[in-house]
Amino acid sequence: MAGYLFYPPADEAQDHIWSDTVEKWGEAQAIGYITDLHQHLQTLSEAPTLWRKLPGNLAIPADLKLDAYFSHYGRHYVFFRKLSGDRIGVISILHDRMDVPVRLAEDLRTLEARSEDT
Repeated sequence: MAGYLFYPPADEAQDHIWSDTVEKWGEAQAIGYITDLHQHLQTLSEAPTLWRKLPGNLAIPADLKLDAYFSHYGRHYVFFRKLSGDRIGVISILHDRMDVPVRLAEDLRTLEARSEDT
């Protein structure tokens, strides 16, 4: 069954997107944006032809062992990888005004550190 899971950095980003949107534009806008984000993720899990491979200069550490992909949604970039079945694992969600390479590297280091703890 197609679907998606959030890694901790992406889950935290979603929380920040929610709170920032509520603060700036209100709860109704936040509900709409997050709901549409989840629909976008579901669509990605069902349609690999929409995936764009992460460029080499943003390559992920070898410890993660899988190719990474990205998609643009609204004002955010969504980074993810293929999981078993038809699922995707959302690695990171970054606003397009952020220093994406630096922030993505930080999120990937967080994932590496957490995988070493287990």
